Amino acid sequence: MQQRLEQEWELSIDPDTVRLFILKAKALSAAVNEDYDDGAEHEVEFDGDTHDSHHHDGLVEEASEDLTEEEFRELINDLNVDEAAELVALAWIGRGDYEASEWIDAVTAARERANKRTAKYLLGLPQLADWLEDGLEAIGA
Repeated sequence: MQQRLEQEWELSIDPDTVRLFILKAKALSAAVNEDYDDGAEHEVEFDGDTHDSHHHDGLVEEASEDLTEEEFRELINDLNVDEAAELVALAWIGRGDYEASEWIDAVTAARERANKRTAKYLLGLPQLADWLEDGLEAIGA
C-alpha cells in the first residue's frame, strides 16, 4: 500500500471527475468481461473436419457502437492539457510507475507525452479504473 500524502497542491482536475472516469472505465471493463465470460467467445478453432461456426452480424455489429466508450473518449477529449496530464499521472501513480511523492514529476512526464491520443492510451490500460482509484488514494484526494 502506498503512503498517502497531505495534499499540498490544487488539482486542475476535480477528483469527482476522476471518479466519473473510474465508473466509466469499470463499465467498459464489465462489458468486455461479459463478452468473454466463457473464455471462448470469438475464438475459432479449425481442425480440418469442421467449419467455422463463428457468426458475424457484419454491419449490425458495427452500428451498435458502445456509447460508454464513445462517451469516455469525449469526456477525455474535453479535458484541458493540465487535466489530461493529471489523469494520466494518477493512472501512473496507481500503477506504481511513480510514487505519490513524485506527483510533480509524473504530471510533467504526462504533459510531455500529451497528444490527441490520450483517450486511446487510457482505454488501452487494462486496469485503468483500479489504477485511477489507487492514484487518488495515494495522493490523498
